[in-house]
Amino acid sequence: MSAGRPEPSLTEAASALREDRNADAEALVRRVLSQSPDNVDGLKMLAEIAIRSNCHADALDILKRCVSLAPDFFAARYRYATLLYQMNRPHEALREIERLLREDPRNFECLSLEAIVLARTGDHERAFRVHEQLILDYPERPGVRLNYASDLKTAGRQPDSIKAYRDALAKFPGLVEAYWSLGNFKTFRFERSERDAMEAELAKASITDRERCLLHFTLGKAEEDASAFVRSFEHYQAANALRRAAVPYDPPQTSRFFAKLRDVFTPEFLSSRDGVGSKAADPIFVVGMPRSGSTLIEQILSCHPAVETTTELPNIPAIAERLDGPYPEIIRDLDTDVLEALGEEFLEDTRVLRPLGRARFVDKMPENFAHIGLIHLILPNARIIDARRHPLACGLSIFRQDFESGYAFANDLADIGQYYRDYVELMAHFDTALPGKIHRIIYEQMVADPEAEIRRMLSYLGLPFDERCLRFYENYRAVLTASSEQVRRPIFTEALAQWRNYEPWLEPLKTALGPVLSAYPAAPAFTGSDN
Repeated sequence: MSAGRPEPSLTEAASALREDRNADAEALVRRVLSQSPDNVDGLKMLAEIAIRSNCHADALDILKRCVSLAPDFFAARYRYATLLYQMNRPHEALREIERLLREDPRNFECLSLEAIVLARTGDHERAFRVHEQLILDYPERPGVRLNYASDLKTAGRQPDSIKAYRDALAKFPGLVEAYWSLGNFKTFRFERSERDAMEAELAKASITDRERCLLHFTLGKAEEDASAFVRSFEHYQAANALRRAAVPYDPPQTSRFFAKLRDVFTPEFLSSRDGVGSKAADPIFVVGMPRSGSTLIEQILSCHPAVETTTELPNIPAIAERLDGPYPEIIRDLDTDVLEALGEEFLEDTRVLRPLGRARFVDKMPENFAHIGLIHLILPNARIIDARRHPLACGLSIFRQDFESGYAFANDLADIGQYYRDYVELMAHFDTALPGKIHRIIYEQMVADPEAEIRRMLSYLGLPFDERCLRFYENYRAVLTASSEQVRRPIFTEALAQWRNYEPWLEPLKTALGPVLSAYPAAPAFTGSDN
């Protein structure tokens, strides 16, 4: 429950939120809170506005205050638990969910969230039990079946996951998310009847734009597997056009931001801050473009007895977001005590994600490449690995992968090319500003000679070579990314030049890449269309 009946201004603010008038809603909510700072309905609504503005750290602080003022405000605590999970703090989220379930043990939303969070903490068997009971208790809820199948995939139980998705389709014909999820198995092949069923769904005028987008991505993959590359590209192009319309993107704004990073984190500025920050050497940051081989690197490192893996942690971007001033310019004003405190905060906040207690741990958030300057200042002894893949292979792989709204640049070949180019220019800047700081792994070289590259990487990390790192595919840890099946197989070479199947349509990508393309190591020979 909340503290009482909402203020009329909050009712008006709620209407504004439903109409996506966030600025109007915020003005109304802040007017209420200026008169009544402890109004928990207003605080919860302000948190929702912050979430819509991607200010998740602010939203978390607001919700924490809200539930401290009103411990029995069920909806606020549920939102707090959800946000903790979304910010990769699953153990804290679980504590909040367990408190909610003590109050309402059969609450469907809380039980569903509990199962998802349990899987994230690695307690898969308990998560499966909760999911299986929910399927029995709520047979008409398709989302439960989808979540169950997803958790099976994450845990490495691929055949069981595929069966669960197909069971969901048998129960709910036309369940688009199930088709899309099956398509995200890189080793899965659709039957002709399944492709026909998806085409039939796509032809329906009643489906939503989101469902149409998911079907186009999935059919793009299905036609690709059938070597029907013209039809495949048409589907990928249609899917990305829908996503591009829903997720606006401004490439020049990104380029300007990267230019600001180069202006702030100059060699002179970084040198003037030498020796500041937390002295811990625990973190290993794996950065780069998505679909560049970072999950493979993480999987290899997970096999080393001194290294623990987490996932793509939001902590570094959250620190940058929370600084009191425009980023990155505000960095110039931070004193040494603040920089050290931020480093210690990162270590403390991520400690709960390291249940094995190993000396080193991996943060695989790709876009942390934009925060290398910040990372160096707050954690100067951290190691940074840049995963890099041929720009045409990487760019096409991004275009073929549905990230939903995760990467706004990912839905247009020219945008992808410009982003890749900006990324390379920024990394070249840090190579000069922080010589020797960043270890680069070229994906094609890793595939050609994995032992040599693994030895080189471990030497950079100051770790002894371990034979288990060569048998990374035997490690059946939970993997959350789109590469979950690929990293459970030995390194394969078939897909190195798969982009050539789509070369007739890649001119926008090539043009945007410009000199970055010709500067990359020679493209591998074409070996076929296998995924």
